[in-house]
Amino acid sequence: MKKTAKKTKKSQAKTQSNFHLTLTTFVRHTLQDFVVREGMKALSEVLLEEQEALCGPKHKKPDSKDDAQRWGTAQGRLSFGGQRVLVERPRVRKGGKEIPLQTWDDFSEEDPLNNRAFEQMVVGVSTRSFERTLDDLPEELGSHGTSKSAASRRFSKKTGEQLEAWLSRPLGEFSLIAIMLDGIVVDGQAVLVALGITEEGEKEPLGLWVGSTENASVVQSLLNNLVERGLDPMVRRLFVIDGGKALRKAIRDTFGKRALIQRCQVHKVRNVLDHLPEKMRPSVAAQMKAAYRSKSKSMAKKKLLKLKDHLDNNYPDAAASLREGLDETLSIKDIGLPDALERTLSTTNMLENLNGSIRRVTRNVKRWQNGEMIKRWVVAGILEAGARFRRLRGYKGLSKLSNFLQETAGQNAQLDDGNVAA
Repeated sequence: MKKTAKKTKKSQAKTQSNFHLTLTTFVRHTLQDFVVREGMKALSEVLLEEQEALCGPKHKKPDSKDDAQRWGTAQGRLSFGGQRVLVERPRVRKGGKEIPLQTWDDFSEEDPLNNRAFEQMVVGVSTRSFERTLDDLPEELGSHGTSKSAASRRFSKKTGEQLEAWLSRPLGEFSLIAIMLDGIVVDGQAVLVALGITEEGEKEPLGLWVGSTENASVVQSLLNNLVERGLDPMVRRLFVIDGGKALRKAIRDTFGKRALIQRCQVHKVRNVLDHLPEKMRPSVAAQMKAAYRSKSKSMAKKKLLKLKDHLDNNYPDAAASLREGLDETLSIKDIGLPDALERTLSTTNMLENLNGSIRRVTRNVKRWQNGEMIKRWVVAGILEAGARFRRLRGYKGLSKLSNFLQETAGQNAQLDDGNVAA
């Protein structure tokens, strides 16, 4: 009896759950249909009101042939819920020519539809699956423009517009205190990305450049582009890079000694470990990280050089990698920044996270056509990531970095002897 009662309760609970699910689905679709139909009804009323404002009351005859007159209706399509829907619109003629209704022109803009297509794709919806993600609309509205090719065209248009606007915007308005540079490979091509950090701790994507490899000319082209758009090369800033020689050379050629270069500590650890056997890697990684957490530059350097000496005999390549650019991995060590801020500015992890967003967005592309397409999709990934950007941890400590850069700007300007590229 108990088992039977238990089964009965389960059955009743399941039936009730199914009922609620069915009811919820019904209510959702009914409410959605209601909203759509009422919205279209409201739009129709607004169009008729504008028609009446132009032509006068419905049964009033025009005073002359030159007065505006009603001229029947015509079917047209409007953007709605990521689709193009069929709508009946009233027509008005005057002097033998049709007068466009301002309300219709306002509602027939393509932007809302393009924004929806763009939003769907950057969150991971492929063009093949785009139609499945759209809201159901009443059949009489004649849903249109949901095909794979239509979605692709809208996405191309939207990202093309964003690419042009984003890559040409002026940079002089940003109070940039630091710039991070790093690359990502998309379809075999190197895409170099620049991420700026303002004095208020805000992250600002600055630009990108596409090339076959991350070489000096590609880096130089990107930096020249930033300068042309308003980045003052005479201002002393912090540059955080992965350690590539091409990056360093282009920065020095463009900004001279005014650029304070910080090599990424994470990349340096990886580079050293690449020259070591598996069994050695955990110990060496722990020692390097402990050194980078030291309270002073001199103490950190002492620990790193001691490790280098230990590696010299058996692992000379690892020792050489550790020694190369060692000072530049400690460039901001003695400025007195908060620990969290110092850790953030000692690596290119922020750009690694940005690159992760780019990879997630671009993974839906099955066939790349050209570099312009790569640029469009990379910008889509950057803009998607930028919507979630937060201020740097410990950003209030950036005032110490700013003071340090200003205090040391004079002596570095003298070292340049006026040879900074403009």
